[in-house]
Amino acid sequence: MSAPILLDLTHTSHTRARTGIQRLARSLWGQWREFALPVCRDPYRRGWRPLERWELDTLDQARPAANRKATWPLQARLRGWAARAAGRGNAAIPSGSAFLTPEIFSPSVAQALTELFAGVDGPRAAVFPDAVAVKFPELTPAKTVARYPAYLQELLRFDGVAAISEESRDALVDYWRWLGLSGTPPVVAIPLGVQRPAESAGICSGAAPGAAPTVLCVGSLEGRKNHLALLEACETLWKAGLAFELRLIGLTNPETGQAVRERISALGRAGFPLRYEGAVEDRVLEEAYRDCSFTVYPSLAEGFGLPIAESLSRGRVCVCSGRGALGETARGGGCLALDRVDPTGLAEGIGRLLRSPEELAGLTAAAAARPVRTWADYARELSEWLRELPRRT
Repeated sequence: MSAPILLDLTHTSHTRARTGIQRLARSLWGQWREFALPVCRDPYRRGWRPLERWELDTLDQARPAANRKATWPLQARLRGWAARAAGRGNAAIPSGSAFLTPEIFSPSVAQALTELFAGVDGPRAAVFPDAVAVKFPELTPAKTVARYPAYLQELLRFDGVAAISEESRDALVDYWRWLGLSGTPPVVAIPLGVQRPAESAGICSGAAPGAAPTVLCVGSLEGRKNHLALLEACETLWKAGLAFELRLIGLTNPETGQAVRERISALGRAGFPLRYEGAVEDRVLEEAYRDCSFTVYPSLAEGFGLPIAESLSRGRVCVCSGRGALGETARGGGCLALDRVDPTGLAEGIGRLLRSPEELAGLTAAAAARPVRTWADYARELSEWLRELPRRT
């Protein structure tokens, strides 16, 4: 029996957050269970090891978290400390036919890669999400901005990098070129997939007859997601007499999302029809897609734009930016792609669909007709690329 692919899930196996990276990591593990071994860098053991039962349960946990922090129970910490004290810190390092990390790994993980690479016979690869932290530092948490330059250079240690879009691929290649580097690893673009909705969910017409339509926005509340512009746009439309509810789903970034929370509260106190639900279970998210008339994703910059793909796969039109990676995901019909996602542009786009049932119906039909690229498609393409990726000398 050949050695398994080692799949680094150091952070994802210790958090219930459902951000894009966590969805990617969990979905990849779900597709690769038969031939991959999930591993983590245990900070208490100070060594690599396969995931324990409680960590595998965390990967399958349906209940979401209110933040992205990693959690280590006391018993797990004690086991790690005991192993280190007994000189068995790295005794559990498994061998692998290849290695892949789908996470933005921490400095401690980066420092420990050499230990793990020594036991990997085949290629060592990483998934690259985006370069938003270096392109839009003013919209990114300070810790992420400080971390990113080192992370982008640590990717040079891999045999190959799979970016999640053409935009992300070009951004990474351009950054390395800007540094004057040569002999860099190959970077390919492999777009993400989505979870196909259950057949029982169906695609219904959204708002019930006579009810005000619901506009759904899925995404964490943080600077680059541009919720403040969305809220201003919706306030303009409400004051103009348009009847609709804005439904917001996603956890709040404590550093860059507080202003959005405050604005949501202020609009709510003023009597405007909006509701914020935070992070929700997948069941609730599916119901939200089912019940809305269309979605809006106001983000300024992304590596892919997973909520756009999720909306389209459920037959829901998405109002979003037509630029960069967001434009890539929007291509193919079913989106109202905007040249600008400032308050004016968003108000025009949302108002256009609310005022024109015919245009919304046409775009909805186009969304429903689009082929769905699933996580199985993504995992298969990624594994095929990894299988053919040569080791660099």
